[in-house]
Order: sequence, then C-alpha cells, then structure tokens
Amino acid sequence: MALFSLVLIPFVISSDVASACQNTDDFVGASSPGDIIIGGLFAVHSEMLHPEEHPIKPVIQNCAGFEIQIFLQTLAMIHAIEMINNSTLLSGVTLGYEIYDTCAEVTKAMASALRFLSKSNTSKDIVEFKCNYSDYVPRIKAVTGASYSEVSMAVSRLLALQLIPQVSPASSAEILSDKIRFPSFLRTIPSDFHQTRAMAHLICESGWNWIGVIATDDDNGRFALESFGVQAMANSVCIAFKEMLPAYLSDNTFHTKVDCAIEKIVKETRVNVIVVFMRQFHVLKLFKKAIERNVKKIWIASDNWSTAVKISTMPNIRKLGTVVGFGFKNKDVSTFQDFLRNIHERPTENNKFLLEYIMLLSVCAHLDNYDFQMCISSQSQYDLMQIVENKHQIWRDDFLSANIEPGFIHSTILAVYAIAHAIKGQCKDRNCKDPSAFAPWEKVPSTCSQHCRPGQMKKVTESPHTCCYECVYCPENHYSNRTDMDYCYRCHNKTYWAPVNSTTCYRKTIHFLDWSDWFAIFLLLLSAFGVVLIFSISAIFTKNLSTPVVKASGGLTVCYVILLSHFLIFLSTVFFIGEPTEFKCRTRQALFGVSFALCISCILIKSLKILLAFSFDPKLQNFLKCAYKPITIVFICTGIQVIICTFWLIFRTPFVKQNFSIPRAIILECNEGSVVAFGIMLGYIAALAFICFICAFKGRKLPENYNEAKFITFGMLIYFIAWIVFIPVYVTTFGKYLPAVEIIVILISNYGILCCTFFPKCYIIIYKQETNTKSAFLKMIYTYSSKSVGSIAVSQISLDSKSSSSRITASDSCNAEKSSVNGNCHIQVPGQTPAKEKVASKSAARTLSRKRLSSI
Repeated sequence: MALFSLVLIPFVISSDVASACQNTDDFVGASSPGDIIIGGLFAVHSEMLHPEEHPIKPVIQNCAGFEIQIFLQTLAMIHAIEMINNSTLLSGVTLGYEIYDTCAEVTKAMASALRFLSKSNTSKDIVEFKCNYSDYVPRIKAVTGASYSEVSMAVSRLLALQLIPQVSPASSAEILSDKIRFPSFLRTIPSDFHQTRAMAHLICESGWNWIGVIATDDDNGRFALESFGVQAMANSVCIAFKEMLPAYLSDNTFHTKVDCAIEKIVKETRVNVIVVFMRQFHVLKLFKKAIERNVKKIWIASDNWSTAVKISTMPNIRKLGTVVGFGFKNKDVSTFQDFLRNIHERPTENNKFLLEYIMLLSVCAHLDNYDFQMCISSQSQYDLMQIVENKHQIWRDDFLSANIEPGFIHSTILAVYAIAHAIKGQCKDRNCKDPSAFAPWEKVPSTCSQHCRPGQMKKVTESPHTCCYECVYCPENHYSNRTDMDYCYRCHNKTYWAPVNSTTCYRKTIHFLDWSDWFAIFLLLLSAFGVVLIFSISAIFTKNLSTPVVKASGGLTVCYVILLSHFLIFLSTVFFIGEPTEFKCRTRQALFGVSFALCISCILIKSLKILLAFSFDPKLQNFLKCAYKPITIVFICTGIQVIICTFWLIFRTPFVKQNFSIPRAIILECNEGSVVAFGIMLGYIAALAFICFICAFKGRKLPENYNEAKFITFGMLIYFIAWIVFIPVYVTTFGKYLPAVEIIVILISNYGILCCTFFPKCYIIIYKQETNTKSAFLKMIYTYSSKSVGSIAVSQISLDSKSSSSRITASDSCNAEKSSVNGNCHIQVPGQTPAKEKVASKSAARTLSRKRLSSI
C-alpha cells in the first residue's frame, strides 16, 4: 500500500435513472461474444430504488447514482479482454464478457450470479439442480468482481456451488481469505488486515491515542472495524467512539445517522483523528454535513475512498482539515488512457453503461464539478434520449482520464489477466473453442507464486503486483492453519508455544525439580544418609552417656539439640523438591534459616566453653565467666533469626512464580519475595558462624585428644567456602535445577559441620576407648596444664631476674646450697624466699587439672 496525504477538493456524477429490466437480456449491462465468457460484477450505480407500490413484488428495480469510477473499472475489464484477444496469450481462443450492474446491492448481485450459473448453450436461462456439478457447463467460466466485500461474500457462496472462480479487484474484507467458506474466491488486492495494521501503526507513531471510528453497517464495515480494533489495542490506541452508518443510501435512516455521527464528532472535542471505513458515496454525504458544521479534523482514509477524485474535488473540502490515506499499488495505465481517448467511437448497442454515460455527459458536460452532479440528478430518461444523437459534439476527452483511480484500474486489469493465464493452462491440450472443453472448477488460476502451505504466510516481494509474494515460515510462537494466509497468528497465551513453520500452538510443558528426576533422587539419598548418620551418632552418644568425651561435648542435651538442628536442616531440603506450592515456598527457607541458626548457636556455646576452660588470660577469663549464659545465648541467637523470618513471611512472603524465560517450557519456581530478606537471613547465619570461627580458632591449641575447637574451625571454614561459592552460582543459574544449587550448598555445609563436630568424638568412643576414661582425661589435662604452668613459671622467673638488683652468676649457681628435700634442688635468689620449683609446678598442675575438668 502507498501512503499519501491530501487536502481534499470534489466531484461526483450520479443519475436518478438507469434503464429498467424488462427481460433477461436487458439485465446485462455490457456484453461481447467469445469462445469463453467471463462474467463481471460492478456497482456502476450507488443505490437501487425502492418500489412505491404495495404490496412489494419480487421485481428487480431501477438503480440510481451513476458512479464514474466504477464505470471506468468496467471499461478497464473490456480493455484487458480486448488486449488479450489481440495478443498471442490465448492463440485461436477469444474471450467474451457479460458485465452486470450490482447497484451496490446484494439482491441485484445474486440475480446476476444466478444467470452466471445457468446452463451454457440453452435458449433459456435455466439453472439445473444437481448433486454433482462436475460435468455441468455454466454460461461463464469465471467472474471478475464484485466492487464491495459484502456483495462478494454473498456471490462467492453462490458461485462456490459450482466452484466458479471469482477474482475481485476491490473486495478487501479479511474474512474472504477463508478458503473453507469461500473456496473459489480470489483477489488482486491485499486483505484489510494489512491496511488496519498500517493504520494503527501510523496512528501510534503519530502520537495519537484517542480517536473515533466511522464505518458502514455491513459485513465489510464490521469486519474492518473488528480488525482495526484488534490492531489499535495492540498499539495502545484507544477508540473513543464507534459510529455505524447504514450500508445503503436508500435506507430511510441514513441522513439521520449521518447527522448523529457529526454530532458525536462535534461533541467529542478531545478527538481530533477520525478513521473512516466507508464507500465513496457514504463519505460524500458525511463530508457534506461536516463542511456545513465546520468540522475540522484529521481523517484517516481507507483504501476504498482514499484516492477518490470526486471526494478530493468537493467544494470547500479544505475546511475539513487533513486526509491521510492508504492506497493500492498501481502500475502504468497509459494504454488504458489511450483506450479512453477513442471510447466515443465505440458502438453502444452492447454497452448500456457507455450509452448512459454519453447521455449524461451530453446533458451536463458544459457544467463543472458540483454543478455537474446537480445537473445529472435533474434530468429525466426522456430528456437523455432526445439528445443522444449529439454525443460527438459535446464529448470531453479529458473527463474520464481525470477521474481514473490507477490502483483500482490496475487491479481490475490484473484480475482479467489472472483468469486468462488460468484458461491458457487448461487449453494446452484441449479445444477451448468448445465451451464444454473444461469446467470452471478445473481451472486453477495462474499464479505468480505458489500457494503458501499451513505453517507459512505470504510476504510481499518487490514486484509491483500484489499477487506476487514469497512463502515464508511462520516465526517461533506463531502459526497458520490455512493455505495462503496473509499473516500468522500469534500464540497469545504464555502457556502455549509454536516452533517455526507450525500449524498449531502447543501447550508448554511445566518443569520443576520433580521427585522422579535422577538428580533429585541423588540429593534425597544424600539427605537420607545424613539423617541415618544423625540417628547413628545419637545412638552412640546415648550408649556412652557417662564417658568423658560425651560429657566434654556439653552433655547429651546439647548434643541432642545440635543433632536435632542438623536433622531439620536435612529435612528442609525436601521442601526444595517437587512441584512448588505456597506452603513449600514459605517453609523451606524459614526452616533452614532457623535450624542453622540454632545449630551455630549451640556450637558457639561450646566454643565459648572451651575458651573458658583453657584460657590463661585473667581478663578474658573474667569476661567469659560473665558472658557465658548458655541458654540465654542460644535463645537470643536463635530468636533473632526467628524474628527475621517472621517479618519476611509477613511482609514479603515467598510465592510460587511461573518463569517464561525458556521458550517451550514454564518453570515453576519459588520467588523468595524479597532478595533483601533472603540476604539478611543468610548474612545473620554467616555472622554467627564468623563469631564461632573466631572463638574456636583461639582455642585450637588444645590437648591432643581434646581438639574439638580445631574441628569446629574446619567446619566453619567449610561453611564459608560453600556459601561463598553459592552466591555467583545461584545468580547465574536458571531453570528447574536452580533449587538443586541451594540444596547442594545446604548439604555441603551441613555435612561439613556435622562431621567436624561429631566424627572425631565417635572415633575416640569406638576405636580409642582406652583414652575415653576419667583417668586418661585427667592425665591428658594434667600434662597440658603442667606444660602451661611451666611456661608461665619460666616467664615469671625471667621477669623477676631482670628486675633484681643483683644477678646470680654462674659460680653462685654452682656453689648454691644444696639440700635433699624430696630429691629436689632449691635455688636461692638474693633478696627472695627460696622456692621448690618442681613441687610448685606439680601442685599448680594438679589444681589447674581439677579446674579444667570441672569446667569441661
């Protein structure tokens, strides 16, 4: 389509009278004999007159309102047929024609179509009823027309009975592309889908989003309005009002409806853009009223009237504002203009349309523009007949050429040539001078392009011909389910998808970490194995309740609490597997967060207890004695996490989310609700773990068989490494295995802390039972304390000797008084009381050992 803008100025030719139908031959508007007859349906007149007598009889009435543009299309059909007959396209075969006036009425068009269906080579127009029309030979082989979509819909249904090809140069309704309802309908123009889409895009790009629409109340107007409504919505354009005008000028309510439409336009002051889907004579009536009311708007013209000369030449048309319209592609029609220059020399016996035009021109040719129209409407048929002999004296060569609409003329010529090429294909091996050589249904029209299969759509090429196109595959998430579709439908619902070249939409598969998934089963087995370990450790500790190792671990209560938290952590992984639900999404993170906080809190108590037992720093000892409140610390540390999770669940609770990032699947996943809350929960656990790590690190140098702090340090390191790696992996992972990433990290950190906390103790209980006695522990602690006290004593002696005023020389040390008290050597320092070094060390060690054992 070509886009253009024009400021209008107008012209019209109409007649009150067209000759009445007295017999079937009078019914034909123009005809010419030939071996093969082509029918033509054109709305040469704009309305059919209603009878005044009552009751109404089934009589075909006269028509009024001569349409010069449609008359030119009939001449274009005749010109194309004569060009074909004078060429070698159909060697030895001549084309004839029968052209009928539909008067823009379905009733009149159906009467013409009935004559098309009548049997060939019969003296009477007889339409036979048959169950099988394969061998039936109608009087015509194909039909060109009709001018309007509503007429084409009715005629096409009737012609489909015998599958007579119908090629329209002007009917653009989108529904006519349906080959199921209209199997024999073809056209040489694009459907309304492309026009309405272009209109909506133009309006959107121009920044207009509040518009009005006026259309005719017929099939074409309603379908165009529906198609435009869909396109407008897709482009975020809102329709303020929709006005429907009667399809026929003979309707008594027509002028009233036009007045109502104008009133609506005037009333809606914020609407400055009006889209008009109407025939040319409807637009003329509407614009006359609009000019009278000084309505100035931007008018969006449909292809039906966008290039109409009689509208662009209306008086005072500039007062209406600006018209922006879409027109059909056209080609050079210079040969047709040459044909028109000699039209006055043609006989009128078999062309009533030409005869009527000559009579009208003879009466009114001396007038210009609008006066010309008024002149035509004032003449009677008798007056026209009186001056028919003077036609050569008053002929105006430029008048027809000035009223040519190139787009429609080109489309009409193209329709005739399409039929001719189809006939050529049928006549290769047949004698087409015989009318019964082939039936209409056998004639497949010659096409510039192959038919597009379902799963494909038409893509217009650079060719100026609208029937030349490429067949391209429908893109992903689009489909077409019929042949020769102009566009592909989109799978609008997010739950459906379609591959390239698809004929239907498929429901997207729903993905999540299912219970039957091999990876989910593997993770569940790991969790189950962890639970088995917990119960095994519980059994071992319960059985050896009175042993020093168990007591040194804090007793059975603390161990059970830690093991319970490990169990709950393993249990939380179950909520990450299976179809996500609101309950699972809310439970899994809260259960994991609180359980891990409880576990770290208990381990923190143990770390503080170790520092309290083995620290030799008096200040640290005093601080730890004041701060060491096990139950209070556990409740506070765990309670803070409970508060964090409670606020999270109340204000930004996790929920089930459908992830459409994968084209062919829907990922069901849990949206955490708040990334900040999720981060605070993990950050709080990390803070507790860091404090625990610092405390355990300070107490790492413990007796060889009591090295719990060292393993707590390792457990915390494993936790930190696992969760540091988790963050980038979690952020960059998507799909159904995203929950598995967190499960793996939970399992690694949980296994790391569980093994580092309990495996060394279990090893001593099972394999080194000789060290798991009270005497062995006392001996171990005594040895550790002796070393510690010895180090302190040596440090003290060193400090005292430095502050003494006299030094003990080497000879004084050698000659010091020796006594044998319990086999110990006494060292006397000047100015100091003699001390018994070893006895003091042992006594201090025993005292420290008892304190350490008591603390543990």
